[in-house]
Amino acid sequence: MSVLLLLSAGRGPRECAWALTQLLHRLTAEGSRRGVTIEQVQAVPGDRPGSHRSVLIQISGVDAEAFAASWTGTLCWQAPSPYRTSTGRKNWYVTAQRPRLDAVPTTFSEAEVDIVGCRTGGPGGQHRNKASTAVRATHRPSGIVVVVDEERQFSLNRRIALNLLRQRVEHGDEVARRAVTTARWRIHDDLVRGDPVRVERPDPQRPGRPG
Repeated sequence: MSVLLLLSAGRGPRECAWALTQLLHRLTAEGSRRGVTIEQVQAVPGDRPGSHRSVLIQISGVDAEAFAASWTGTLCWQAPSPYRTSTGRKNWYVTAQRPRLDAVPTTFSEAEVDIVGCRTGGPGGQHRNKASTAVRATHRPSGIVVVVDEERQFSLNRRIALNLLRQRVEHGDEVARRAVTTARWRIHDDLVRGDPVRVERPDPQRPGRPG
């Protein structure tokens, strides 16, 4: 079993990006102890070395679901700022959420298209109507329907209809991909400061400050 988890520093200060990296180290170490594997899928670095604005990870193993649940929500890294010694703030928040899965691309196949001849009105005279040269094409998986009567030959209208269907299916896939991307970016704005599900602190021997 595998689970995706997106960690984000949201729009917080640079310390939150630093805290994200510290929390990721802690999460990975705990995962190793619990027998799950953590792999980075995507990462957006912060403006300081050793920091991340967001990291998408894949958690794999028998206990992946429960482990991911234990790290889902608002996380807090409690430590002094490594960048501003004058600030008294010690709580830096990160959000961890299950993202929407990537949209599965549609494989266009002519075998999944129903094509029938039909008659349409408009310019072209009675020959077009009587010969039923217009084409009605239906892509069964998506339900997209197009009607083409641009040409006087059925075969030409059929070719045009298939091209139109292919374009509309690909456009639908692009819209779905954008929706997934938008939903993931919204997670960055969903960071709630306070009431964390976990509060983690540096090991006394390893304070977690950047070198």
